[in-house]
Amino acid sequence: MGIDAELTARTKKRYDRIAGAYDLMEQPIERLFYASWRTRLWAGVKGPEVLEVGVGTGKNMPYYPDGVHVTAIDLSERMLSRARRLAKVLGLDVDLRQMDAQALAFPPDMFDTVIAAFVFCSVPDPVIGLKELGRVCRPEGQIRLLEHMRARSEPLGRFMDVANPLVVRMMGANINRRTVQNLTKAGLQIQRVEDLSAQGIFKLIVAKPRSP
Repeated sequence: MGIDAELTARTKKRYDRIAGAYDLMEQPIERLFYASWRTRLWAGVKGPEVLEVGVGTGKNMPYYPDGVHVTAIDLSERMLSRARRLAKVLGLDVDLRQMDAQALAFPPDMFDTVIAAFVFCSVPDPVIGLKELGRVCRPEGQIRLLEHMRARSEPLGRFMDVANPLVVRMMGANINRRTVQNLTKAGLQIQRVEDLSAQGIFKLIVAKPRSP
């Protein structure tokens, strides 16, 4: 099965629509939790070539380590326009490009680290997207993800399943993705999964391309 062009277009439209209010909507949880988790996500980055998938408005930019060259992509041009402004304010030399995570326009084995934060909840086909991460990551490189996903508890998980369609329409993100399983489906080799919250909803995941 290939990329669903209609679903991808709807996803882009949603994030274009909410780009202006996105940072404000997430400000409370960003301060309480996300900021410290982003620090941990980026602490283990290896360069020199780093790809950030789903840069959004640039929330990860303050955490970029010194001594690496970051290429950052996003599906939404309106999100990217805000990221460009932030990069200028921070004085960062970032290669920002509009691109679909499901069809990365890079050759194989290009990046030492591929990284994403809260992205694979919204990629229309997460398995296709994760396969692309594995394709562009060097065999000795690493894939680092900060993600939220379906709760371990079945009662809570079922509630998330029921609420998911409404959340997707409002925010663009699926709250019931099974991202750890999706990495395995994509053929990636999981090295570490760290629970960051109760019920395993938020996780830090480190993986690598599976050896041939």
